[in-house]
Amino acid sequence: MPHPPADLVSYEIRLQGRLDDRWGTWFDGFQLSAGSDGTTTLTGPVTDQAALHGLLRRIGDLGVTLISINATLPSNGDFDE
Repeated sequence: MPHPPADLVSYEIRLQGRLDDRWGTWFDGFQLSAGSDGTTTLTGPVTDQAALHGLLRRIGDLGVTLISINATLPSNGDFDE
């Protein structure tokens, strides 16, 4: 199986409030999951910093509160090719 590009990093973005599954298409490539504490977590890949900033603008456009954003390690734990 091919490795994703070296600059492709996954992020976990936690938001205050619940976004239902229909928002998944607006956040293309991200999985949405509802927390029991009334939050929503978006998880998915971001190609570069410009894409990350674009994603954060979309979140700002919704008017929801950003709780946290964390880069996550690839599932195999290996950043090298």
